[in-house]
Amino acid sequence: MTPGLRPADFKISERSTALTALQEELEGIPCTTEPQQLSKLSIDWHTFSPVLSEKLAGKRADIVYFPTSEAEVIRIIQACVRHRIPLTPRGAGTGNYGQAVPLEGGVVLDITRMQSILWTKGGIMRVQPGVKLMAMEKEARKTGWEVRMAPSTFRTATVGGFVSGGFGGIGSITYGVLRERGNILGLQVVTMEAEPQILELRGEAVHQVSHAWGVNGIITEMEMPLGMAYPWAECIVVFDDFMQSARFCQRLGESDGIVKRMISLHAWPIPSYFVALKPYLPEGSHAALLLIAENSLEPLADLVKEWGGQITYTKPAAVCVGGTTSSTGKGITLMEYGYNHTTLHARTADPSLTYIDCLFPADPDLKAMEYLYRTLAEEMMIHIEYLRLNGKVTALGGQLVRYTSEARLREIMQIHRDQGVHVHDCHDFTLDSLQKKDASNRNQQLELKKRTDPLGLLNPGKLKAWMEWQAQQTGSPSM
Repeated sequence: MTPGLRPADFKISERSTALTALQEELEGIPCTTEPQQLSKLSIDWHTFSPVLSEKLAGKRADIVYFPTSEAEVIRIIQACVRHRIPLTPRGAGTGNYGQAVPLEGGVVLDITRMQSILWTKGGIMRVQPGVKLMAMEKEARKTGWEVRMAPSTFRTATVGGFVSGGFGGIGSITYGVLRERGNILGLQVVTMEAEPQILELRGEAVHQVSHAWGVNGIITEMEMPLGMAYPWAECIVVFDDFMQSARFCQRLGESDGIVKRMISLHAWPIPSYFVALKPYLPEGSHAALLLIAENSLEPLADLVKEWGGQITYTKPAAVCVGGTTSSTGKGITLMEYGYNHTTLHARTADPSLTYIDCLFPADPDLKAMEYLYRTLAEEMMIHIEYLRLNGKVTALGGQLVRYTSEARLREIMQIHRDQGVHVHDCHDFTLDSLQKKDASNRNQQLELKKRTDPLGLLNPGKLKAWMEWQAQQTGSPSM
């Protein structure tokens, strides 16, 4: 390939010939070119954003492969490198930034059939990337452990997709986010080269490829620490005043003696979108959805009383789906009303809604949150997930916005920034837009990509730093 020539620059006839040769070489590995399947497996939940829906419309893979082993992944990589065909990794497609959308066509590598749990010992589990979070939870609980954190899509989400594209989740109020030291122990990564290398990254080196959307290597194995399993009770606590509910949740997060797995706060009218929970959500009330260890229910009740809230719903672990945890079976669980599922439920009722993804400053007085709640009440509904970040209880925002235009959406995002709130730009499909405050990690990801993907075939178009560097090398303008 001519230096600086992108995979998308190939003529249609050249791409078609290359794809035909690719299929011949990879005979025996499951794949599909069926148009409807290609469309389905080329999108994720970026459709939450009207901006991304427009920008990514029509982006589709030419072929999807379903490897079941690392050996098959290596074969696919070698063929793609030989024919200069771009490759985009994909888990279950539950990400919402366009991580798995193939901007330049080519191959989508669907890892959902790599489902082996390789071993479990001493509170550590080694798995292939296609293992679902719920399957990990079930297996871990056999020996008294559970996954440390999971997205609200835990029933379908793969651990590989979560580590590659996620930030934190249910459990992060105790263990922090994926980025925290010790939450990922090891990752085995295959490089995008003619002769692929198999790298074992451990310690802080794992973050060169975690939350990197597969731009600099394909994860084929992961080693994850587990947490001690608890019987989790589910509770709904309602308040008449939003800021009182927010301060209660902050105090609950800081109450280290109360064992919890989720603190999810929803300003009215968000609770009105939770149809199955309607009997427990009084009109006009603001709701905190909680997962609390059963042995902490008594002190929780005392804290609720102290802050003037009302417990309207409690499901003891003994009657939760799955017996000891609501995360391991079917039926209603509050875990599926927080994080991205909040936006999903809201958009089911009102498809015109979109969201803003942000991180509030660690402020126990919640001044920025109160300002935004008072100022933007007509346009925005506050949704908060409480987690630990660098040891401090912090509010992660997934605000629901009544969308009118991209210009106004970005004005609202700037109002957040003016209050010291960090906005993850979930309406941009590049990795850099979510990592602006972490230049060191961004540079590490770029340096690794230079070594592991010299032709730039992995998930092309998602890393601005790579495109800028490539332009400098060739003297051509960046994309």
